[in-house]
Amino acid sequence: MLQGQVDSVHFSDSVGRNSIGSLSLTSSSKVPKERRPRVLVVDDERLIADSMAEILEGAGFQAATAYDGWSALQVAGILQPDYLLSDVLMPRMNGVDLAIAIQKMYPAARILLFSGQAGITEILRAAQNQGFQFDLIAKPIHPLSVIARLKEL
Repeated sequence: MLQGQVDSVHFSDSVGRNSIGSLSLTSSSKVPKERRPRVLVVDDERLIADSMAEILEGAGFQAATAYDGWSALQVAGILQPDYLLSDVLMPRMNGVDLAIAIQKMYPAARILLFSGQAGITEILRAAQNQGFQFDLIAKPIHPLSVIARLKEL
């Protein structure tokens, strides 16, 4: 279900009870009317996803959030992201599988994954075996580091 307001769109499950993400259509950023880079921020920890999206908005990006991989694919269909910033270990679909799907949908999208968990080597290796290579940063992540890394990609 999509719910629209003047300045944002919120995504929820089919019965409207569980929020699955949001897309801000306006920004407090002082960037002129030119198109801002679009970032899809995905983390099952909502506070992290929402906080990072807000920080990126302030840094001149247009940010949308999703809280799992499947929801992120729905949001990506609307946003058509320039960047994907995603946690690796999430329920339903991990961040590497999401990154592969986004890369196939939007080949020009730049992808930055993050994780605070050990044991993601096998997930990344499986992606490499399929021909995909993704940048990875460790949690906790400093917002200025993320902004710098996104601009480097």
